[in-house]
Amino acid sequence: MTEVKNTEVKEENVVKNATNETPKSAGTVEVRASRPTNNNNNSNNNNNRNRPRREGGPNRRRKSGRRNFRRDTEFEEKVVDVARVTTVVKGGRRFSFSVLVVMGDKKGKIGYGHGKANEVPDAIKKAIKDARQNLITVPIIDKRTVPHELTAKYISSRVMVKPAAEGRGIIASGTVRAVVELAGYKDIVTKSLGSNNKSNVVKATIKALSELRTVQQVAQLRDISPEEVLG
Repeated sequence: MTEVKNTEVKEENVVKNATNETPKSAGTVEVRASRPTNNNNNSNNNNNRNRPRREGGPNRRRKSGRRNFRRDTEFEEKVVDVARVTTVVKGGRRFSFSVLVVMGDKKGKIGYGHGKANEVPDAIKKAIKDARQNLITVPIIDKRTVPHELTAKYISSRVMVKPAAEGRGIIASGTVRAVVELAGYKDIVTKSLGSNNKSNVVKATIKALSELRTVQQVAQLRDISPEEVLG
Protein backbone atom coordinates (compact mmCIF):
# COMPACT_ATOMS: atom_id res chain seq x y z
CA MET A 1 0.00 0.00 0.00
CA THR A 2 2.81 2.37 0.83
CA GLU A 3 4.43 1.80 -2.55
CA VAL A 4 1.16 2.61 -4.33
CA LYS A 5 0.83 5.89 -2.37
CA ASN A 6 4.36 6.94 -3.14
CA THR A 7 3.88 6.39 -6.83
CA GLU A 8 0.65 8.42 -6.78
CA VAL A 9 2.39 11.35 -5.02
CA LYS A 10 5.22 11.33 -7.62
CA GLU A 11 2.70 11.34 -10.44
CA GLU A 12 0.88 14.34 -8.90
CA ASN A 13 4.17 16.31 -8.57
CA VAL A 14 5.06 15.58 -12.17
CA VAL A 15 1.63 16.82 -13.31
CA LYS A 16 2.00 20.03 -11.27
CA ASN A 17 5.44 20.75 -12.69
CA ALA A 18 4.20 20.16 -16.18
CA THR A 19 1.33 22.59 -15.70
CA ASN A 20 3.61 25.31 -14.24
CA GLU A 21 6.00 25.18 -17.19
CA THR A 22 4.83 27.26 -20.16
CA PRO A 23 5.58 25.44 -23.36
CA LYS A 24 7.47 27.38 -26.04
CA SER A 25 5.59 27.77 -29.24
CA ALA A 26 7.28 27.07 -32.51
CA GLY A 27 6.84 30.65 -33.73
CA THR A 28 8.34 32.40 -30.72
CA VAL A 29 11.98 33.55 -30.85
CA GLU A 30 14.08 34.61 -27.91
CA VAL A 31 15.30 38.25 -28.14
CA ARG A 32 18.36 39.27 -26.20
CA ALA A 33 19.24 42.90 -25.53
CA SER A 34 22.42 43.81 -27.36
CA ARG A 35 24.63 46.93 -27.13
CA PRO A 36 23.80 49.65 -29.65
CA THR A 37 26.37 49.96 -32.39
CA ASN A 38 27.54 53.48 -33.25
CA ASN A 39 27.55 53.12 -36.99
CA ASN A 40 27.20 56.87 -37.46
CA ASN A 41 30.24 57.62 -35.30
CA ASN A 42 32.32 55.03 -37.10
CA SER A 43 31.39 56.46 -40.48
CA ASN A 44 32.21 60.00 -39.32
CA ASN A 45 35.61 58.88 -38.03
CA ASN A 46 36.38 57.20 -41.34
CA ASN A 47 35.40 60.35 -43.23
CA ASN A 48 37.62 62.48 -40.99
CA ARG A 49 40.56 60.18 -41.61
CA ASN A 50 40.13 60.43 -45.35
CA ARG A 51 40.01 64.25 -45.31
CA PRO A 52 43.30 66.09 -46.03
CA ARG A 53 44.93 67.46 -42.91
CA ARG A 54 45.03 71.23 -42.57
CA GLU A 55 48.26 72.99 -41.82
CA GLY A 56 48.80 74.10 -38.25
CA GLY A 57 46.51 71.56 -36.59
CA PRO A 58 43.32 72.28 -34.67
CA ASN A 59 44.98 74.84 -32.40
CA ARG A 60 46.32 77.00 -35.22
CA ARG A 61 46.13 80.77 -34.86
CA ARG A 62 44.40 82.97 -37.33
CA LYS A 63 46.50 85.35 -39.33
CA SER A 64 46.14 88.88 -38.10
CA GLY A 65 46.51 92.03 -40.10
CA ARG A 66 49.48 93.18 -38.06
CA ARG A 67 52.88 92.71 -39.57
CA ASN A 68 55.53 91.00 -37.52
CA PHE A 69 58.34 93.25 -36.39
CA ARG A 70 61.47 92.20 -38.25
CA ARG A 71 64.86 93.38 -37.23
CA ASP A 72 66.99 95.10 -39.89
CA THR A 73 69.76 92.63 -40.73
CA GLU A 74 71.90 95.21 -42.54
CA PHE A 75 72.33 97.33 -39.40
CA GLU A 76 74.42 96.50 -36.37
CA GLU A 77 74.13 98.08 -32.96
CA LYS A 78 76.41 98.42 -29.98
CA VAL A 79 75.47 99.34 -26.42
CA VAL A 80 77.83 102.14 -25.42
CA ASP A 81 76.56 102.89 -21.93
CA VAL A 82 74.09 101.46 -19.40
CA ALA A 83 73.34 103.67 -16.41
CA ARG A 84 71.08 102.98 -13.43
CA VAL A 85 68.88 105.92 -12.52
CA THR A 86 67.47 106.33 -9.02
CA THR A 87 64.35 108.42 -8.40
CA VAL A 88 63.48 109.28 -4.81
CA VAL A 89 59.72 109.37 -4.16
CA LYS A 90 57.54 109.54 -1.09
CA GLY A 91 57.35 105.78 -0.62
CA GLY A 92 61.04 105.11 -1.22
CA ARG A 93 63.29 104.82 -4.27
CA ARG A 94 62.50 103.77 -7.82
CA PHE A 95 65.21 102.31 -10.03
CA SER A 96 65.28 102.48 -13.82
CA PHE A 97 67.91 102.10 -16.54
CA SER A 98 69.17 104.49 -19.20
CA VAL A 99 70.86 102.99 -22.30
CA LEU A 100 72.87 104.64 -25.08
CA VAL A 101 73.10 102.67 -28.35
CA VAL A 102 75.02 103.33 -31.57
CA MET A 103 73.71 101.84 -34.84
CA GLY A 104 75.30 101.63 -38.28
CA ASP A 105 75.52 99.54 -41.45
CA LYS A 106 79.31 99.93 -42.02
CA LYS A 107 78.54 101.53 -45.38
CA GLY A 108 78.27 105.19 -44.42
CA LYS A 109 75.12 105.27 -42.28
CA ILE A 110 75.41 105.94 -38.56
CA GLY A 111 73.13 107.05 -35.74
CA TYR A 112 72.67 106.95 -31.98
CA GLY A 113 69.67 106.50 -29.73
CA HIS A 114 68.71 106.82 -26.10
CA GLY A 115 66.18 104.74 -24.17
CA LYS A 116 64.84 104.55 -20.62
CA ALA A 117 62.87 101.73 -18.98
CA ASN A 118 62.55 99.75 -15.76
CA GLU A 119 64.39 96.81 -17.35
CA VAL A 120 67.57 96.79 -19.45
CA PRO A 121 66.15 94.82 -22.45
CA ASP A 122 63.21 97.22 -22.75
CA ALA A 123 65.55 100.20 -22.58
CA ILE A 124 67.73 98.70 -25.34
CA LYS A 125 64.69 98.22 -27.59
CA LYS A 126 63.69 101.85 -27.12
CA ALA A 127 67.24 103.02 -27.81
CA ILE A 128 67.44 100.98 -31.04
CA LYS A 129 64.13 102.42 -32.19
CA ASP A 130 65.37 105.93 -31.45
CA ALA A 131 68.67 105.30 -33.26
CA ARG A 132 66.86 104.04 -36.36
CA GLN A 133 65.07 107.39 -36.59
CA ASN A 134 68.30 109.42 -36.27
CA LEU A 135 70.44 107.86 -39.00
CA ILE A 136 72.71 110.10 -41.08
CA THR A 137 75.03 109.47 -44.04
CA VAL A 138 78.75 110.23 -43.73
CA PRO A 139 81.38 110.31 -46.53
CA ILE A 140 83.93 107.50 -46.88
CA ILE A 141 86.97 107.88 -49.15
CA ASP A 142 88.21 104.71 -50.88
CA LYS A 143 85.89 102.75 -48.55
CA ARG A 144 88.33 103.15 -45.65
CA THR A 145 89.01 106.71 -44.34
CA VAL A 146 87.74 110.28 -43.93
CA PRO A 147 88.30 112.97 -46.60
CA HIS A 148 90.06 115.53 -44.35
CA GLU A 149 90.87 116.52 -40.79
CA LEU A 150 88.18 118.05 -38.61
CA THR A 151 87.51 118.85 -34.95
CA ALA A 152 84.00 119.09 -33.53
CA LYS A 153 82.78 120.13 -30.12
CA TYR A 154 79.64 119.18 -28.19
CA ILE A 155 79.22 120.93 -24.82
CA SER A 156 82.55 120.20 -23.08
CA SER A 157 83.65 117.24 -25.25
CA ARG A 158 85.84 117.64 -28.33
CA VAL A 159 86.73 114.98 -30.89
CA MET A 160 89.33 115.26 -33.66
CA VAL A 161 89.20 112.96 -36.72
CA LYS A 162 92.04 112.66 -39.20
CA PRO A 163 92.65 110.53 -42.33
CA ALA A 164 95.21 107.73 -42.06
CA ALA A 165 97.31 105.74 -44.50
CA GLU A 166 96.10 102.40 -45.78
CA GLY A 167 96.66 99.64 -43.26
CA ARG A 168 96.98 101.99 -40.29
CA GLY A 169 93.74 100.76 -38.71
CA ILE A 170 91.45 102.51 -36.26
CA ILE A 171 93.15 104.54 -33.56
CA ALA A 172 90.46 105.64 -31.16
CA SER A 173 89.11 105.22 -27.65
CA GLY A 174 86.33 102.76 -26.83
CA THR A 175 83.47 105.19 -27.29
CA VAL A 176 84.78 106.79 -30.49
CA ARG A 177 85.78 103.38 -31.88
CA ALA A 178 82.19 102.11 -31.62
CA VAL A 179 81.02 105.03 -33.77
CA VAL A 180 83.69 104.93 -36.49
CA GLU A 181 83.56 101.12 -36.81
CA LEU A 182 79.80 101.03 -37.37
CA ALA A 183 80.13 103.96 -39.79
CA GLY A 184 82.44 101.86 -41.98
CA TYR A 185 85.89 103.42 -41.51
CA LYS A 186 88.92 101.12 -41.52
CA ASP A 187 91.86 103.56 -41.40
CA ILE A 188 91.35 106.63 -39.21
CA VAL A 189 93.10 108.55 -36.42
CA THR A 190 91.01 110.17 -33.72
CA LYS A 191 91.63 112.04 -30.50
CA SER A 192 89.14 112.69 -27.71
CA LEU A 193 89.65 115.95 -25.81
CA GLY A 194 87.85 117.56 -22.91
CA SER A 195 85.11 115.73 -21.05
CA ASN A 196 84.98 111.94 -21.33
CA ASN A 197 81.21 111.72 -20.83
CA LYS A 198 80.16 108.89 -23.15
CA SER A 199 76.98 110.53 -24.35
CA ASN A 200 78.75 113.79 -25.18
CA VAL A 201 81.69 111.99 -26.85
CA VAL A 202 79.31 110.02 -29.11
CA LYS A 203 77.44 113.17 -30.09
CA ALA A 204 80.69 115.07 -30.74
CA THR A 205 82.02 112.22 -32.93
CA ILE A 206 78.84 112.01 -35.02
CA LYS A 207 78.84 115.80 -35.33
CA ALA A 208 82.42 115.70 -36.66
CA LEU A 209 81.60 112.96 -39.17
CA SER A 210 78.46 114.77 -40.36
CA GLU A 211 80.45 117.95 -41.11
CA LEU A 212 82.93 116.16 -43.41
CA ARG A 213 82.76 117.06 -47.11
CA THR A 214 84.24 115.40 -50.18
CA VAL A 215 85.91 117.29 -53.05
CA GLN A 216 82.86 116.78 -55.25
CA GLN A 217 80.51 118.15 -52.59
CA VAL A 218 82.69 121.27 -52.09
CA ALA A 219 82.94 121.82 -55.83
CA GLN A 220 79.17 121.57 -56.16
CA LEU A 221 78.64 124.08 -53.36
CA ARG A 222 81.09 126.55 -54.91
CA ASP A 223 79.89 125.85 -58.45
CA ILE A 224 83.40 125.10 -59.71
CA SER A 225 85.25 122.00 -60.92
CA PRO A 226 86.92 119.54 -58.51
CA GLU A 227 90.32 120.36 -60.07
CA GLU A 228 89.95 124.00 -59.08
CA VAL A 229 89.13 122.98 -55.52
CA LEU A 230 92.34 120.91 -55.29
CA GLY A 231 94.25 123.92 -56.72
